[in-house]
Amino acid sequence: MTRKTKQEPNSLLPELAQGRLLTVEEAAERLNTSVRFPRRLIEERRIAFIHVGRNVRIPEAALEAFIAAGLVEPITITRRRRAA
Repeated sequence: MTRKTKQEPNSLLPELAQGRLLTVEEAAERLNTSVRFPRRLIEERRIAFIHVGRNVRIPEAALEAFIAAGLVEPITITRRRRAA
């Protein structure tokens, strides 16, 4: 007797385009910017987006990747001992 395993259907979308799709307004709210900023990112092809008919959607994973790419780590200062 063989056991049936539940497999998720294979998606044709790349991993970055899977998941929740955000409107431009939702993306702007998440970035805490005006709507113009995500629209400019789309126009300059600086962020992945999907056309759904005449509408444009930004995958949540793409927005997270964009935010992570702009992350700047703080500088840690270590004290050096003075030579006597």
